Parts: sequence; structure tokens; C-alpha cells
Amino acid sequence: MGKREDLIARYAEDLRTKCGIEPDMDLLTKVTIGCGPAIYDADASTVAATQPGEIETVRTNFLIKKLGLPDGPELTEAIHAVIETYGKSERNKYRAVVYYMLTKHFGKEQIYG
Repeated sequence: MGKREDLIARYAEDLRTKCGIEPDMDLLTKVTIGCGPAIYDADASTVAATQPGEIETVRTNFLIKKLGLPDGPELTEAIHAVIETYGKSERNKYRAVVYYMLTKHFGKEQIYG
């Protein structure tokens, strides 16, 4: 397996064991590819959930720009709900996993065709 496939397998395992979600592997793969080279960078591949600036980045760059959602308090609430599901004490919250769960939460799977 290549490096990306290894990462996707790791993300799927996190979804199963830490989030209690059986992933749609096709969607998870597309979300991971959509993250681009960030998945290979130790810092960029994770979401620092305790940093307000990071929450804002996810809200603006992913939910509003990528998924095309209108701005509103429900976006931040959804991010916090996903973080809660992932586990606040979980140190490495992978960006692809967070984005996958937000995509499912808002029913925007069609964005990834």
C-alpha cells in the first residue's frame, strides 16, 4: 500500500474505534484526497480543537468554502459536536476524519461526487 492508502486505513480505524462509525470508504478516500498535501504534514494533518483559530479555519475554509454552507452558529456547533464524538481527550484528531464527519453531518456527500 502507498502512503495515502495507509493514512486512509488509519482514518477508517479512528472512525471505527474512537467515533463508533463504520466509514463509507469511497467517501473517506475522496475527503482525504480533498485535503491535499496537508495529510502528509504532521501539524496540518490534525485539527487543534482547543485553538479558536483552528475552529474558525475549519468553519471558513471547509464548511463555507468547500461544502458551500451558509454562515451561522450551527456550523461551529457542528464542529464542536464532531470534536465531542471524536473525543476531546484524543490528542490527534485527524483533519480528514473531522472533515468526513462534518460532510456526513450536513449530508453533503454529493460534493465529492
